[in-house]
Amino acid sequence: MWRTAFTYRCEGEVDIPALNALALRSLTSLYEPSKNLFVRCASWSTNGLHRQQASPRRTAIALLGLQKLDEAGCSLPFDLMAIQEAVLADTSWVSSVADLGLLTWVTAAVFPDKLRKLFLQFDFDNAIGSYLDGRKACTRALAWFLAGLSHACLTERSNGPDLTDTTANAYHLLLENQGESGLFGHAAFPGLLGGLCSKRFGTFSDQIYAIYALAAFAKAFQVEEPLEPALRAANSIRMLQGERGEWWFLYNKRTSRVIKQYPVYCCHQDGTAPMGLLALEEATGRSFREAISRGLSWIAGENPLQNDLRSADRGLIWDSIQTRRWGGSCFDPVLRLLHVPREAETDQLRICYEARPDHYGWLLYALGKTGLPSSSP
Repeated sequence: MWRTAFTYRCEGEVDIPALNALALRSLTSLYEPSKNLFVRCASWSTNGLHRQQASPRRTAIALLGLQKLDEAGCSLPFDLMAIQEAVLADTSWVSSVADLGLLTWVTAAVFPDKLRKLFLQFDFDNAIGSYLDGRKACTRALAWFLAGLSHACLTERSNGPDLTDTTANAYHLLLENQGESGLFGHAAFPGLLGGLCSKRFGTFSDQIYAIYALAAFAKAFQVEEPLEPALRAANSIRMLQGERGEWWFLYNKRTSRVIKQYPVYCCHQDGTAPMGLLALEEATGRSFREAISRGLSWIAGENPLQNDLRSADRGLIWDSIQTRRWGGSCFDPVLRLLHVPREAETDQLRICYEARPDHYGWLLYALGKTGLPSSSP
């Protein structure tokens, strides 16, 4: 039974409204007002912040988060209507079933009155077979598509076609990627090149987006069946969470082992992990607060570098902690497959001084309902 009464407060060191405020400030640094879009990425150097081209895809994710702040009654420094129109004005960026799922998701959440037009524009019934990531049954793609369709179903004003069969197909394909351990592989039908690895190994993104999509599907169709595989996945990644709260990068679904620790992304720590686990907690009543709080504390300095990744002076939250050498990162999975323990030394790690709007979008989508502090940093 879906539980509707739900609030979240982090009991750890991280002040959630202040974190939201910093994410909002970060987005202002990545905004391209001439296009009403956010840039794909920005990197920091001694010469300042270097911004890449605008990205409708990453703007769509930022919109999801900004909408949560708007619903919480927060004043925003952006013209949301102009950003919405920019995302929908040219949908040529939709080149995969993952993109179509994301576009459906954000349309249902932000401008539901436009769903009917979207259903007429794209062939949803044949979408999975029309795009390469759909034919490969990539976990993240299926999860985004399932989440998008589920949110569309929850929108009473959609007046769209009956996509029950399409949604159920995405759900069953997604479950084919899940192992007995509860973990998901990267793709079910990846082809010859990298096929074994994609079936056996899955990233943290594969796990958390699948968890969220299953919870959304359960809510949309008022069924409990999807919650069992979602709980198995969530319990598996919680068991494998690092001692400092790290959500590690790559997992072996057959052995239920972490095979590649780094990079550890801040987006996972403060964005997608809270998003997926809080949605599942809302659906089941099972608490994941401790694991979420530990992940947030990692951002605040409880990491091997003992460095707070929230840069108040720059107004940004940095991207990740990564290994310095390509070789060490490359051989980590091999060593772990051979059951050779390998822990990264502190001097092998570095901070990636980059910023991405999708990071802040997921953060606000997960935590934005708590609003902003009375005095933003």
